[in-house]
Amino acid sequence: MKHLSVLGKYFYKYRNRLLAGMFFIIASNYFAVLAPQVTGYVVNKVQLVLSGGTISSQDKEHDALVNLFINWSEERFEGTSFIALACITILILALLSGLFMFFMRQTLIVMSRHIEYDQKNEIFKHYQELDTNFYRMHNTGDLMNRISEDVSRVRMYTGPAVMYLANLAVRISLCTFFMAKKDWLLTIYVLAPLPILAVIIYYVNTIIHRRSEKIQGLLSDLTTNAQQSYSGIRVIKSYVQEKAMLGFFDRNSEAYKRNAIGLAKVESVYFPSMALMIGLSTLITVGIGSWQALNDPATKAGLIVEFVIYINMLTFPVSAIGWVASMIQRAAASQKRINEFLHTVPTVKDEHTDQKAKLTGTIHLRDVNFVYPHTGIHAVHDFSLEIRQGEKVLILGRTGSGKSTIAQLLLRFYDTTSGEIAINGQPINTVSLKQLRERISYVPQDVFLFSDTISDNIAFGITASTRVVSPETAATYAVIDREIRTFHNGYDTMIGERGVTLSGGQKQRISIARALMKDSDIIILDDCLSAVDAKTEHEITKNLNQYLGDKTAIIITHRIISSIEFDQVIVMSHGKILEQGKHESLLEKRGYYAELYRMQMAGLSDEELSKI
Repeated sequence: MKHLSVLGKYFYKYRNRLLAGMFFIIASNYFAVLAPQVTGYVVNKVQLVLSGGTISSQDKEHDALVNLFINWSEERFEGTSFIALACITILILALLSGLFMFFMRQTLIVMSRHIEYDQKNEIFKHYQELDTNFYRMHNTGDLMNRISEDVSRVRMYTGPAVMYLANLAVRISLCTFFMAKKDWLLTIYVLAPLPILAVIIYYVNTIIHRRSEKIQGLLSDLTTNAQQSYSGIRVIKSYVQEKAMLGFFDRNSEAYKRNAIGLAKVESVYFPSMALMIGLSTLITVGIGSWQALNDPATKAGLIVEFVIYINMLTFPVSAIGWVASMIQRAAASQKRINEFLHTVPTVKDEHTDQKAKLTGTIHLRDVNFVYPHTGIHAVHDFSLEIRQGEKVLILGRTGSGKSTIAQLLLRFYDTTSGEIAINGQPINTVSLKQLRERISYVPQDVFLFSDTISDNIAFGITASTRVVSPETAATYAVIDREIRTFHNGYDTMIGERGVTLSGGQKQRISIARALMKDSDIIILDDCLSAVDAKTEHEITKNLNQYLGDKTAIIITHRIISSIEFDQVIVMSHGKILEQGKHESLLEKRGYYAELYRMQMAGLSDEELSKI
């Protein structure tokens, strides 16, 4: 239950609905427990009329409202008219109880939906605050399961479980009170089986909690397996691995099924136990009540009927103990998994930052070192670089040389292990993350497009204040405009998940157009021309030369781009600067850059160049 204590803030937020729901629960049960009293009195009255006796004042010890009904009806009705009135009264009590039960569900169940909405938003908001390393360490299927399945199970606690638990407590309290008021000794006998029931519930709940936590973990594995299969379906089909993936999914599904069935078997202990306890209580009522009726048949006949009705009224609430306990245990297991993420603190923090920092100017990287936390790979070693405002910088290097890491450090996807990165002399960890990333246009190496229209993908994240050109103009710069216009719906064409309906080159160029549409001081292009042909690449770089103007540009690639005059060319190897200078000076050094240039001029493919 300690894991569920964090939900207190939601209950406080919706305290008005919660309190109203509690009132409706009390009202619904209050009118429900009056019906057995009226029924018992009518049975006693009929019995006494048949025997020629009268009801004593002691037999009129009912609830005040029932006593008021008895006093009023006895003065005005007799015989069949009294019985008809009693039946109408019982019907009215049932209607009132049902009406308040309707209001009860309208307040508490609706409250749980509000809490579900708030909790999903809280989790999603926290997910977005977590850093890149978190997403490298957790798979997508598990994240999806925690915000969907786990939150749904928690909702079952904040709604149905709370409602039924409160209903159970109120109904048992009212029934016990009125039963004891009539015959406290018989009440003790009737309720004697309930402590045994409590022991069974405690034992079974312990097992349920342990198994529920395991099942939720298995469900995350199953969701992850399915998500990866859907995302990688083209690879699976191309390697004819449908059968292998089905076998893998089948093993995960079998483990989930086996544990879920095991849990269902444990939960099945509840309902027979409830039926047994209720049956024993009814048996005791009939047995002892009948024995008492032999000595006082005029008043005890109604008592037996009243107690049997009370026991039947307790049947569902008591049998729901197991269901409610199961929901609470499952919710606790799910909330524990949710808390693990909500308590995760991002390593890249946005605290005490300057919201008005100027990002134009010189970029300094001083003795920067970076080690990836999840692998321990030392990606950048003592890296120092100065980029003046408006300069165009080309960063070259083979795969794994640390080029992309530099881009991610500039965007603060990670913080440096040591050293400092500053813009205008101000460390970037003192600049608001929002402002830093708003002023940088970034095209990642791994292009991502959303399942939306082409126009909306290009304009993603663009506001009126950050827009400099239209989607069509940006697409023209990225040499994709002509192809988009050939599509059936042009810029309104819907593309599949991750841009699955487009070619690799088209996805890259749409991603470039997205960056060019944004008003930014710095633009970083990370190997974003690898999937386009040489002619298209030349057109794009020619347009970039015109577009960049006085912007600071960092272009990361494994091949030389000759159509842009770079102020600096940085050649990286093993996280360090191997060569640095302008195109002409690096050719004169006859080092790695000169060899790469010679090979490129000889017409080697991109794959071959990346291995040089």
